Amino acid sequence: MMRYTRDLRGHGPTPPSANWPDGAKIAVQIVVNYEEGGENCVLHGDAASEAFLSEIVGAAAWPDQRHWNMESIYEYGARAGFWRLHRLLKDLPITVYGVATALARSPEQVAAMKDAGWEIASHGLKWIEYKDYAPEDERADIDAAVKLHTEVVGEAPRGWYTGRCSENTVRLVTEHGGFDYVADSYADDLPYYVRYDGRDQLVVPYTLDCNDMRFATPQGFNSGDQFEAYLRDSFDALYEEGSDGTPKMLSIGLHCRLIGRPGRVQALKRFLAYVNGHEGVWFATREQIAQHWMAEHPPTPATRPAMMDKATFINTYGSIFEHSPWVAERAWELELGPAHDSAEGLWNAMARVFRAASPTERLEVLDAHPDLAGKLAAAKRLTAESTTEQASAGLDSLTDEERRAFTDLNEEYVAKHGFPFIIAVRDNSKASILAAFHSRINNDSETEFAEACRQVERIAQLRLQELLP
Repeated sequence: MMRYTRDLRGHGPTPPSANWPDGAKIAVQIVVNYEEGGENCVLHGDAASEAFLSEIVGAAAWPDQRHWNMESIYEYGARAGFWRLHRLLKDLPITVYGVATALARSPEQVAAMKDAGWEIASHGLKWIEYKDYAPEDERADIDAAVKLHTEVVGEAPRGWYTGRCSENTVRLVTEHGGFDYVADSYADDLPYYVRYDGRDQLVVPYTLDCNDMRFATPQGFNSGDQFEAYLRDSFDALYEEGSDGTPKMLSIGLHCRLIGRPGRVQALKRFLAYVNGHEGVWFATREQIAQHWMAEHPPTPATRPAMMDKATFINTYGSIFEHSPWVAERAWELELGPAHDSAEGLWNAMARVFRAASPTERLEVLDAHPDLAGKLAAAKRLTAESTTEQASAGLDSLTDEERRAFTDLNEEYVAKHGFPFIIAVRDNSKASILAAFHSRINNDSETEFAEACRQVERIAQLRLQELLP
């Protein structure tokens, strides 16, 4: 058995309706990252200076040394950039990603955040890289971050975003509990749930594209106009989708030391003016979005085929291919994952098994199918699936003449091709089934074998659609 844990399906082709308040076409969520004073610095007990997200693109960490220029760039964010953003955004619902140690070193900024009514989510204990941390050490930092955040802010954070996270971060935050959402994901335009050890955790995805961090990365934004144009295009695309009935969320990421510079903040002003010229826009904190989503779409138990043990899987899906549980058994042994927890996904896995089987095995599956309106149907000895399917096309209520016609055609077809006539009756009516019978009976057996196999796959697909989303 192989299991693929990444979820490449997400909400699927038809996402749930966001139902934003007052019928809003789009939710706009702005994050102000407060990291200044929490970055790598030997004064903070770190091994080297900071090298990430500053005006010094491509900077290298200096082991055991302070980097005066880097420190002063971060200090600009706290001393000047924050207050410029606060003046611009103080009347909007804003989420702050606050690094706990940075917040502790900036009491006046924290007071201003609270006076503005901004949500202050946790951005971890320190603004450092966690990819190489042992889980127990990262867990300890999560605990310490919440403790310090609560002391500094006066209440525990309801949201979490590490940013420079590890593969364990979302699981560890879920295990910690107490968070309405975690934002360490860039996987969607809508919130979604993850599940660890029986506990559901809401994820409100963040952004790295609608993010001023690209002023500090190679091939990123080099002028405010580029940032503004990208934000406007992103807004327009999502606003159009919302107008078409599928509202989404636009996340915007800001940093005090980046967008807080005079030559960039004007772009943000212009963008906000543009957005305010539209109706049906909901500005919200991430906490408000999380609370709304949990009310509209609470986590519900879902059938997860990929998580079933072998016996349960075969018992549940062993009859999808008529009297052929070996198809389900072999499908269970494939690399299944979240993408196979839908009807289309699981059908694809089972169809793969059927297509890879030998001609003899596939013939046995064909032979397992009953004749249409045949003796087994008359004796009420069909499987539950076949009974329902044949009834859907009216084959359980034939006239004597129709029954004789089906009997004659069944016998003639089997005599010529060596296996029963198979058709997905749910796709057909009694008349179209008879027409197909008359047409296909004249095909050569190789052509009919291929067509019968396609019909078997279609029957399986329709059966799975009855069981799974």
